[in-house]
Amino acid sequence: MTVPVVPAPVRTDRVDAARWPDVAALPKASRLRTAAAERIVRHAVRSLPLRLRLAGRSRPLGLGGPLLDVHDPEAFFRRIGAGGLIGFGESYMAGEWDAPDLVAALTVLAGNAGTLVPPQLQRLRAAWAPKQPARHRNTADATRANISHHYDLSNELFALFLDETLTYSSALFRGFPAEAALLPAAQRRKVDRLLDLAGVGEGTRLLEIGTGWGELALRAAARGARVVTVTLSEEQQRLAQRRLREAGLEDRATVLLRDYRKVAGVYDAVVSVEMIEAVGAEFWPEYFATLDRLLVPGGRAALQAITMPHERMLASRDTHTWIQKYIFPGGQIPSVEAVEQSTRATALRTTRRDGFGAHYAETLRLWRERFTERAEQVGELGFDETFRRMWTFYLAYSEAGFRSGYLDVQQIRLTKGETA
Repeated sequence: MTVPVVPAPVRTDRVDAARWPDVAALPKASRLRTAAAERIVRHAVRSLPLRLRLAGRSRPLGLGGPLLDVHDPEAFFRRIGAGGLIGFGESYMAGEWDAPDLVAALTVLAGNAGTLVPPQLQRLRAAWAPKQPARHRNTADATRANISHHYDLSNELFALFLDETLTYSSALFRGFPAEAALLPAAQRRKVDRLLDLAGVGEGTRLLEIGTGWGELALRAAARGARVVTVTLSEEQQRLAQRRLREAGLEDRATVLLRDYRKVAGVYDAVVSVEMIEAVGAEFWPEYFATLDRLLVPGGRAALQAITMPHERMLASRDTHTWIQKYIFPGGQIPSVEAVEQSTRATALRTTRRDGFGAHYAETLRLWRERFTERAEQVGELGFDETFRRMWTFYLAYSEAGFRSGYLDVQQIRLTKGETA
């Protein structure tokens, strides 16, 4: 039997089709898959503390709680039927659904991520879930393009929602709720704690993998360390070099445009902040082998890493996600177990690990609120409404992951040649 396929009209009335082809056009999807998606969503919502309101239907579905308001049910279910969670995110980008409290609604979904899809379909995930594109593999040749996709968007864009330190990773607060005025101090506290974990002080030969916009290199150089920091983002390299020069520390820190695998030398300490997520699961063993190669015996590596439960990591490891498609190509969040497994062939051993996921939820909330407040300025930089909805969804989606406990963030100290 031939399954009828619904035509795919281009939605040029809402979205720039040249910039966002998969958002502007509804995907090709069989009526069967669309109907199955609606049935799965209806069944899932029935037992969740969530309200799903479908335009043209009299009563919301669900047990009550945050509202997910679907303006175009046909398009919404069709996208989910064709692309799963990618379609769910694209539907938001297209303006087909909204939520008065987006984080609250996404937190409910993140907290129940393991049960939204029936077990029998989960077992068939490999057959229906989209695969990661081969071009996104983080080989030495392809990684730069993946990093550039996100970090070379615009330094001005990141400056609009980050604080004065330009630190794009979880802060470490003294208490909650966090306040925007305290974010710079909380970011510096996080950086200083990592430097302390790595034992960075006067004369330390320090390698930083993943420069960001230079805050960690600045603070390490101010301690008297000799810093080499590597990035694949030209935008970040230029700004980090300028900040070091303006601080009078350029003689103590060198910013290289270089893949971590191509770094040479010997170091007393390595620090890397939320960079392992961009390495890709396939290359985690190589990443840790590189740390092992570069560290002196007894040297320390201090990592800050987003983590997720091992079972969920295994379930999503080979699939293509909305975050990978639109935000971090080639990215993969590890589990604590994956980190331990990836270090077994090295002399690196975990000697300390601390989680502080609630701090990331607050960090993301402050970023999201500032991004929303400055939406007009984001538009003036040339980023259209679809981009702004995409970025809002990304920040809210990430915050929900930490608020639900689906995600955590860890500071991990690895020592070369020591046993935990």
